[in-house]
Amino acid sequence: QVQLVESGGGLVQAGGSLRLSCAASGRTFSTYAMGWFRQAPGKEREFVAATTWSGGSTYTADYADSVKGRFTISRGNAKNTVSLQMNSLKPEDTALYYCAVGRTGGEARRQEMYGYWGQGTQVTVSS
Repeated sequence: QVQLVESGGGLVQAGGSLRLSCAASGRTFSTYAMGWFRQAPGKEREFVAATTWSGGSTYTADYADSVKGRFTISRGNAKNTVSLQMNSLKPEDTALYYCAVGRTGGEARRQEMYGYWGQGTQVTVSS
């Protein structure tokens, strides 16, 4: 059974940093896309970042414009883990952050591509 477990959320002041981690289990995900989405209160869930398999040991990162230059997504050595380093956090980054895994080949920014989702980890940025 596939399971995704997120960790690393918390409360931080604006300008601070947090690192989210997600561990996937149940199968090998080395050729899958792994991504992060977030949902703020009263808003729809939105794409944050994704890392997709490009062949061999190469992965390609993609970011939402709102986080580009501040967030960095990375794949663990075992390829079943993904982290999101979040720097220069802003109050508008406050949301429930979800880890997701899906088969490579679709549009990594689309939620429909992802078949597996974690329960979410809360990130709160105070002003």
